[in-house]
Amino acid sequence: MTNSPTKPKVLLLGTLDHASTFWQNHITPLAETITTNAPDRASFLKECHAGQYTGVTAAYRTFGSASQTGPWDSDLCAALPTSLRFVAHNGAGYDQLSTDALTANNIVATNVPTAVDDATADTALFLMLGALRFQSTQFALADGKWRGDPPPMLGNDPEGKTLGILGMGGIGRNLVRKCKPFGMKVLYHNRKPLPTSETEGATYVSLDELLAQSDILSVHVPLNSQTRHLLGAAELAKCKKGQCIVNTARGAVIDEAALVDALNQGHIKSAGLDVYEEEPKVHPGLVKHERAFLLPHMGTWTKETQEAMEEWCIENVERAVRGLKGEKGQWEGMSVVGEQKELIGKWIREGAPEGR
Repeated sequence: MTNSPTKPKVLLLGTLDHASTFWQNHITPLAETITTNAPDRASFLKECHAGQYTGVTAAYRTFGSASQTGPWDSDLCAALPTSLRFVAHNGAGYDQLSTDALTANNIVATNVPTAVDDATADTALFLMLGALRFQSTQFALADGKWRGDPPPMLGNDPEGKTLGILGMGGIGRNLVRKCKPFGMKVLYHNRKPLPTSETEGATYVSLDELLAQSDILSVHVPLNSQTRHLLGAAELAKCKKGQCIVNTARGAVIDEAALVDALNQGHIKSAGLDVYEEEPKVHPGLVKHERAFLLPHMGTWTKETQEAMEEWCIENVERAVRGLKGEKGQWEGMSVVGEQKELIGKWIREGAPEGR
């Protein structure tokens, strides 16, 4: 009697809220699921050093699992089992993962880059309209003061305004399409101009021109060492007076203290924010500001989007495991993060290394 081959191990970090059946259908027959009850990073690192995750080849992680593991930096990557080759991140932005540390430890990361586009662009549009029109009324009505006493300043219509897109990726393009009925002039700034077919009719300008000419500035850049505080006090001072700023990207792209100052001075008229520098903490100068329209990081908080994100992430895990088992064509279908495209290409040609 021959023994059946041992299943590979997959580490599940965080919870599956919408696609547990999808996991059972796609991962359970293929791999053994390992979980953690670690309450914090120190406990998780202790489990790693004790060999609790030995043999794990792929991991699925949620944004919220950072409360258990902390960021995926050099210390964490070095503590993880040497068998780990892939981490599937359930999110578009992956600033919690150090791609340098991952690459140094022969770990490839995937994300779900376009699954969030519609929901996040919808949120940006909602925040734009809210910040243009209805800032302080949310507080007055909750306090039983109707519109407020005195009433709030008049808002602004979006029609005919200039919309500035800082970061014309999938979400930025999606927002431009949603704003077309308003007849807005659209400008954008990226590290370099895009092909005309990818701009939705928007005009490329320098960052300074974008800040100076936009009536509404919508932020859609990823957070990294180059974009942290991309909009600081100096940049906010260059913004068109009376500008409305919307941020659905990452909070630390904007210097929150500088934004509060600009709002207090009246140079920035209003802000619509879904993300913050030190979530879940929000700068006290924003929380009750009459011209700040705020959400608690809910840009992708829809059933359809959350389900699509989880399923895509699970598919990345499945492809990772199947590829490690020798099935051809699996890794080519994974949504590997940009910084590691070259590395996965090498693995496709030569095979993944067995250790660090």
